[in-house]
Amino acid sequence: MLWSDVSYHNMEYIDQMQSIPELESALCRVLGVDLPEPRRGILLKLYVQTVLFCRKQSFRKEQTSTLLSIIKSIHEANIETPLNNLEQCLDYCNELLLCHCCHRPPFSVSFFSYQEANCILDYIHNSYLMHHELYKYFFAPQVQVDLPLTYSGMEKEESTASEKPGSSADNNNMESEAEPMISSGQQEVPTEQEESNGDDQNSQTRV
Repeated sequence: MLWSDVSYHNMEYIDQMQSIPELESALCRVLGVDLPEPRRGILLKLYVQTVLFCRKQSFRKEQTSTLLSIIKSIHEANIETPLNNLEQCLDYCNELLLCHCCHRPPFSVSFFSYQEANCILDYIHNSYLMHHELYKYFFAPQVQVDLPLTYSGMEKEESTASEKPGSSADNNNMESEAEPMISSGQQEVPTEQEESNGDDQNSQTRV
């Protein structure tokens, strides 16, 4: 990862910066940090602390450039998923450090001694991996899950409620149909006078 993200000329430019605001401005331009707040400030603070750590350890330019690329790669691996991938990030960190501690070209190039690698591993663990969930919260894509809930009793209540209006309407229709049937089947009861007149007429016809 030598000069992959921070070139030699960029390292000379960064080494000229002494104050924290100057370092933030230089690292923002070199690493292309174009994010809205507060993510921009969080990421720049991570890079600034890495540069200050390298200065404290008296690292060379190529060592500082390599460590910045390692931090950047671990951060990108951490925020690529909202799920917990701490073990994968730790294995990836160990692999990257190992590739820059053993001199086996073209597979690995030694930039750090084993003592420096252990010191770097402690720094990454204390400064980033211990707070990987906070970085994941601000940078990882958020996943929203919609769970529709249906209860067993609600379906029966809805079905009975939908049947009640229809059944009452059917009953009303049946009652309205039954009324003319009953009225058509009714017969008039003859009075006593009509019965007597009918008997007279029958007697006259017999005579």
